[in-house]
Amino acid sequence: MNTHLEDNYRHKGLRKQLVDALRDKGIDDEVVLAAIKEVPRHVFLDSSFVELAYQDKAFPIGSGQTISQPSTVAFQTQLLGLEKGMKVLEIGTGSGYQACVLAAMGAKVFSIERQRNLYFKTKEVLEQLPFRVKTFLGDGFEGLPTYAPFDRVIITAGAPTLPETLIAQMKTGGIMVIPMDHADSEGQTMLRIKKLEDGSLKTEEFGNFKFVPMLKELGRD
Repeated sequence: MNTHLEDNYRHKGLRKQLVDALRDKGIDDEVVLAAIKEVPRHVFLDSSFVELAYQDKAFPIGSGQTISQPSTVAFQTQLLGLEKGMKVLEIGTGSGYQACVLAAMGAKVFSIERQRNLYFKTKEVLEQLPFRVKTFLGDGFEGLPTYAPFDRVIITAGAPTLPETLIAQMKTGGIMVIPMDHADSEGQTMLRIKKLEDGSLKTEEFGNFKFVPMLKELGRD
């Protein structure tokens, strides 16, 4: 195995410290925290960042994308209210870290990435890890109708509008967690959207965040 993918006692100790820090920041879902403790974040980063991997910071991963800070990953994951065996659609595979956290919780993860280089780079890393994630190169706005419906949808980029196509691919009772762009300023509001029995949507707001934009056309870089 690539030495970059080694997961040693030091890494595990740093992850335990990270989990303690997330708990201090208000993450209280023990299943989420257990997954954060299990998934080796350092393997998703360029080797120059490995020493910093367990700080609560975002880092660049190429193709203009970032790996979200662990507190954001934990916060979005906690909002999903995930149960083992649920089908989850992730829009924006990125480094693959968030997908592996979901898989570590027992979810069946289907993840779409639009950046071609990033898709292949991440796929290679995921194939060397024990977490089962199905990855797809494509337009996140289109979702994966072939595999729908999904119990949960998580979007890891700032969305300009509510993607109706993705709402349609959710089960009744399903939940979407999405950072929605502010109309008049930078950044996003984190929304949790539940699809009710009558097809209507219940929306809750959970504070401000800063994500890279959700883009439509497929990237070639």
